[in-house]
Amino acid sequence: MKNIFALIAGLLFGGGLIISGMTNTAKVQGWLDVFGAWDPTLAFVMGGAMIPMAIAWAFTKNRSPIAGGSFPARPDPKLGRNLIIGSTLFGMGWGLAGLCPGPSIASLGFGGPNLWIFVIAMAAGMFAAPRVRASMDRMIPAE
Repeated sequence: MKNIFALIAGLLFGGGLIISGMTNTAKVQGWLDVFGAWDPTLAFVMGGAMIPMAIAWAFTKNRSPIAGGSFPARPDPKLGRNLIIGSTLFGMGWGLAGLCPGPSIASLGFGGPNLWIFVIAMAAGMFAAPRVRASMDRMIPAE
């Protein structure tokens, strides 16, 4: 049952990314080009994601998912080294490639060889990140 819900959620998410234009690298880079040919339409996509999530946080307090388990805890709003470094690297990759992890995976079927190179590099970065973070924590302890 849990896998069926995961499949449905993944299909809805991937379809939403394609319909909204998040898999179109030119549209994403147009969103990020605030001092040039700025395309504000992705603001509606982001609002369409953040508003339901805020409502979901309110309604899931002290409840369990239908498929079992538990909902994740709210993220810590504290700004720290890990958040700043991670969001900077994420933003640089998003700006350079025009894709982030979700849309890149949703685009695998039609994106061509450059997209596969991006996804392989992204996977390598995800594999390396915990090791880099552990070595950073050894050099400079987190706050």
